[in-house]
Amino acid sequence: MSRIAQAFDSRQWGVIASASVKAVVVMLALPLAGCGAGGFSLEKADVDRSIITSSAPSSPAAPAADKDSDQTTIGNAVSSADVKELGGQAVPWANAGTGSRGAITELVELKDGGLTCRRFSATRESFDGVALYKGELCLAEAGGWRMQEFKAL
Repeated sequence: MSRIAQAFDSRQWGVIASASVKAVVVMLALPLAGCGAGGFSLEKADVDRSIITSSAPSSPAAPAADKDSDQTTIGNAVSSADVKELGGQAVPWANAGTGSRGAITELVELKDGGLTCRRFSATRESFDGVALYKGELCLAEAGGWRMQEFKAL
């Protein structure tokens, strides 16, 4: 028999077991006794008036500025696209300034009365969600492109 096993015979195991059960009972009873002795009470709890909360002011101009910036980026992508070479493929776009991105689809070029216009659909994926837009960009007399229509669907 090993030395550790020799140190405890069967009579001593009963004493050790009963002592450990008593210790567990005492450990469980002490916290309950503290609650019963009038420790914490919701009636005695007081409101902490030192904490001040408020909301951050909203800035409605920021989303409008982001949309305008994205509209300009989409217009630049539409005006620089080679419609004949695309063959119906989507044109991806991204605006690093706003973090928005999307794709331009259904891009067609129309000539009406000497005016060249491009109609398109565009998706806009941003932090505030995903949106679909329809737009029309026309070539102005000065040689630059001008957004005629850009509306959310």
